[in-house]
Amino acid sequence: MRFIISLLLTGLVIALASYIIPGVQVAGFGWAIVTGLVIGFVNAVIGGILRLFTFPLNWLTFGLISFIITVLMVMLSDSIMGSKFDVSGFWAAALFAVVVALLEMVLGRIGGEKPTR
Repeated sequence: MRFIISLLLTGLVIALASYIIPGVQVAGFGWAIVTGLVIGFVNAVIGGILRLFTFPLNWLTFGLISFIITVLMVMLSDSIMGSKFDVSGFWAAALFAVVVALLEMVLGRIGGEKPTR
Protein backbone atom coordinates (compact mmCIF):
# COMPACT_ATOMS: atom_id res chain seq x y z
CA MET A 1 0.00 0.00 0.00
CA ARG A 2 2.84 2.38 0.87
CA PHE A 3 4.42 1.72 -2.55
CA ILE A 4 1.21 2.67 -4.38
CA ILE A 5 0.87 5.89 -2.38
CA SER A 6 4.53 6.72 -3.03
CA LEU A 7 4.05 6.02 -6.74
CA LEU A 8 1.00 8.29 -6.93
CA LEU A 9 2.82 11.07 -5.05
CA THR A 10 5.79 10.77 -7.40
CA GLY A 11 3.43 11.07 -10.36
CA LEU A 12 1.86 14.15 -8.76
CA VAL A 13 5.28 15.71 -8.17
CA ILE A 14 6.37 15.08 -11.76
CA ALA A 15 3.08 16.46 -13.11
CA LEU A 16 3.43 19.59 -10.94
CA ALA A 17 7.08 20.07 -11.90
CA SER A 18 6.25 19.75 -15.61
CA TYR A 19 3.47 22.31 -15.17
CA ILE A 20 5.79 24.76 -13.37
CA ILE A 21 8.91 24.46 -15.56
CA PRO A 22 8.84 25.73 -19.12
CA GLY A 23 10.47 23.24 -21.46
CA VAL A 24 9.23 20.11 -19.66
CA GLN A 25 6.05 18.36 -20.80
CA VAL A 26 4.34 15.16 -19.69
CA ALA A 27 1.44 13.70 -21.70
CA GLY A 28 -0.79 13.17 -18.64
CA PHE A 29 -0.95 11.97 -15.05
CA GLY A 30 -0.63 8.31 -16.02
CA TRP A 31 2.46 9.09 -18.03
CA ALA A 32 3.81 11.13 -15.11
CA ILE A 33 3.64 7.96 -13.00
CA VAL A 34 5.38 5.96 -15.74
CA THR A 35 7.98 8.75 -16.05
CA GLY A 36 8.66 8.52 -12.32
CA LEU A 37 9.22 4.78 -12.65
CA VAL A 38 11.53 5.20 -15.65
CA ILE A 39 13.56 8.00 -14.03
CA GLY A 40 13.86 6.00 -10.81
CA PHE A 41 14.94 2.83 -12.62
CA VAL A 42 17.44 4.58 -14.91
CA ASN A 43 18.84 6.60 -12.00
CA ALA A 44 19.21 3.49 -9.84
CA VAL A 45 20.84 1.25 -12.45
CA ILE A 46 22.85 3.42 -14.84
CA GLY A 47 23.22 6.33 -12.43
CA GLY A 48 24.44 3.99 -9.70
CA ILE A 49 27.10 2.55 -11.97
CA LEU A 50 28.21 6.03 -13.07
CA ARG A 51 28.36 7.23 -9.44
CA LEU A 52 30.51 4.24 -8.57
CA PHE A 53 33.01 5.00 -11.34
CA THR A 54 33.05 8.75 -10.67
CA PHE A 55 33.31 8.50 -6.88
CA PRO A 56 36.75 10.17 -6.57
CA LEU A 57 35.68 13.07 -8.79
CA ASN A 58 32.35 13.26 -6.97
CA TRP A 59 34.18 13.46 -3.66
CA LEU A 60 36.43 16.25 -4.95
CA THR A 61 33.49 18.31 -6.24
CA PHE A 62 31.37 17.82 -3.09
CA GLY A 63 28.62 15.95 -4.93
CA LEU A 64 28.27 18.17 -7.99
CA ILE A 65 29.01 15.22 -10.27
CA SER A 66 26.16 13.27 -8.64
CA PHE A 67 23.76 16.10 -9.48
CA ILE A 68 25.02 16.20 -13.08
CA ILE A 69 24.52 12.44 -13.34
CA THR A 70 20.94 12.86 -12.09
CA VAL A 71 20.29 15.53 -14.73
CA LEU A 72 21.75 13.27 -17.42
CA MET A 73 19.49 10.43 -16.22
CA VAL A 74 16.46 12.73 -16.61
CA MET A 75 17.60 13.48 -20.15
CA LEU A 76 18.10 9.76 -20.84
CA SER A 77 14.58 9.10 -19.55
CA ASP A 78 13.36 11.76 -21.98
CA SER A 79 14.89 9.85 -24.88
CA ILE A 80 13.49 6.52 -23.62
CA MET A 81 9.95 7.86 -23.13
CA GLY A 82 9.72 9.48 -26.57
CA SER A 83 6.94 12.04 -26.96
CA LYS A 84 5.22 11.20 -23.65
CA PHE A 85 7.91 12.99 -21.61
CA ASP A 86 9.83 15.83 -23.20
CA VAL A 87 12.67 17.94 -21.77
CA SER A 88 13.95 20.76 -23.95
CA GLY A 89 17.57 20.77 -22.76
CA PHE A 90 20.13 20.45 -20.00
CA TRP A 91 19.03 23.49 -18.01
CA ALA A 92 15.37 22.50 -18.11
CA ALA A 93 16.36 19.02 -16.90
CA ALA A 94 18.50 20.55 -14.13
CA LEU A 95 15.65 22.78 -12.96
CA PHE A 96 13.27 19.80 -13.21
CA ALA A 97 15.57 17.71 -10.99
CA VAL A 98 15.78 20.48 -8.39
CA VAL A 99 12.02 21.14 -8.36
CA VAL A 100 11.19 17.42 -8.13
CA ALA A 101 13.62 17.00 -5.22
CA LEU A 102 12.16 20.01 -3.40
CA LEU A 103 8.55 18.95 -3.95
CA GLU A 104 9.29 15.40 -2.80
CA MET A 105 10.99 16.81 0.30
CA VAL A 106 7.95 18.97 1.10
CA LEU A 107 5.51 16.10 0.54
CA GLY A 108 7.73 13.82 2.60
CA ARG A 109 7.57 16.27 5.50
CA ILE A 110 3.80 16.62 5.24
CA GLY A 111 3.07 12.90 5.00
CA GLY A 112 6.03 11.65 7.04
CA GLU A 113 6.12 8.38 8.87
CA LYS A 114 4.54 8.13 12.26
CA PRO A 115 6.87 6.97 15.04
CA THR A 116 6.49 3.35 16.08
CA ARG A 117 5.98 2.46 19.70
